[in-house]
This record gives sequence, structure tokens and C-alpha cells, in this order.
Amino acid sequence: MARAVTPQRRAVNTAAAWTIALLIFFPILWTILTSFKTEAEAIASPPSFLFFDWTLENYVTVNERSDYFLHFMNSVVISLGSTLIGLAIAIPAAWSMAFVPGRRTKDVLLWMLSTKMLPPVGVLIPIYLIFRDLNLLDTRIGLIIVLTLINLPIIIWMLYTYFKEIPVDILEAARMDGASLRSEILYVLTPMAVPGIASTMLLNVILAWNEAFWTLNLTAADAAPLTAFIAGFSSPEGLFYARLSAASTMAIAPILILGWFSQKQLVRGLTFGAVK
Repeated sequence: MARAVTPQRRAVNTAAAWTIALLIFFPILWTILTSFKTEAEAIASPPSFLFFDWTLENYVTVNERSDYFLHFMNSVVISLGSTLIGLAIAIPAAWSMAFVPGRRTKDVLLWMLSTKMLPPVGVLIPIYLIFRDLNLLDTRIGLIIVLTLINLPIIIWMLYTYFKEIPVDILEAARMDGASLRSEILYVLTPMAVPGIASTMLLNVILAWNEAFWTLNLTAADAAPLTAFIAGFSSPEGLFYARLSAASTMAIAPILILGWFSQKQLVRGLTFGAVK
């Protein structure tokens, strides 16, 4: 029998949760506040928190120097493109590993996960040369390919975990009723795993949106997403913290809004199958 949570324990847990949440959110809040300061106030010591002369000058400067909409659309296309292609590959792969496992299935899963431990700089030169020869440098399709491949192990692992929670009897019943492999995956498995697939999709969009290493090394101007947009405000003359904060705020705002409105679906997916 579960032990009841006392009001004192609930208050302590709530206070601890708020403290951790504020500590995590504080750097984001500080970046947003700095974006409304002048450059002098941004580097002032001691720094001011709320009492300073608020200005939109940094946002005006950022928009004058760079094409924000172009970078934003590149981020949207690259993030969604890599996510949808990744799901199209990962769903059948996770299905086969979850419901038709072989003797080496766990070894394959561990091998795929181990590829995430490889430093990206270790394969930068060969990938750069391949992309140069295939004319994929500074193209959206090139970044979609790269981000699909580097995030695919995580997508497969997450979907494999979700699929393992689905009773095999349901799929066997569908096969006895004459369902083909395609029908089994599309019309039986996928609808049952919608929470898990949705949370996997959201996580992959966030990972692709925040990817900086490959976007900075494989793009220049045409396909540069918002991560390259931020890096463009680091100049040889020094860091202009207020402008850099404004660019960062404009880059993270869309993904923060997406995360805020999708939090219930994300939590539902992350806890999918936890209670039976």
C-alpha cells in the first residue's frame, strides 16, 4: 500500500522543483534581459537585473545585419525534414527489433548508440569532402541528411522502448485477421504508439534545431539555420553581448514556444507505458 504524502513533504518537493526549474531557466532569462540592454549596460559590473534603460536597438541592429526569416525557414525545413525522414526509417527498424528480435538485436542497438560517443570532429573531414564532391555543401538537403543520420540512433532507441510496451498479442491478432506488414505498422502499431512517436518527434526537432557543429561547418549563407545566425554576431573586434543576446533570443524563441505548447504531449510520451 502506497504511503500518503504529508503536506510538509509536498511543500518541500514543490519548493525543490521550483528551485531546480528557476536555476535551469535563469540563463535563458538573463539572455533575454541582456538583449534589451545597451552594450555598456550588458558588460556593467555589478550587473543590473531589472532596473536599466530598456531598448529595442539590438533587435533593430540584428534585423538590419542579417536575414532572420531566411535563417528561420532554414531551421524549420532542416529540423522537420530530418525528423520526418528519421521517423520513416526508425519506425520499421524499431518494429523489427521490438517484435522480431534476432540473436544480435541488443548488440545492434548498443552499436548504434555507441556511434553517438564518436566526437563529430573525428568524421568532419571525410564528410566535408564527400559533400564537396556531391555539391551538398551549404544546402538544406545536405544538412537534412547529416542530422537524420546523427539523430537516427536516438530515434530508434526511443521508439524501440515505446514499442516494447505494446502487447504482442494485439499485433498477432491483426496478422490472424489478414493484416499485411504495411497495414500492421501503419494501422495497428502506429496509432497505439502515437504518444511515444510524438515525443520522439518533438525531441528530434529540438536536437536538430539546436545543432551547431555541423551547421557551422557545412553551411555558409544559403542554408545556414539559426545556430549560424547566432554565430554571425561573434566578430573579430570582440563579443557584443547585447546584440548576441538579441540574436540568441530570436533563435530560441520559436523552440521555446513549441516546447511550452507541447509539454503535455512530451510528458505523456515520455511516460508512455509506465503504468499498466
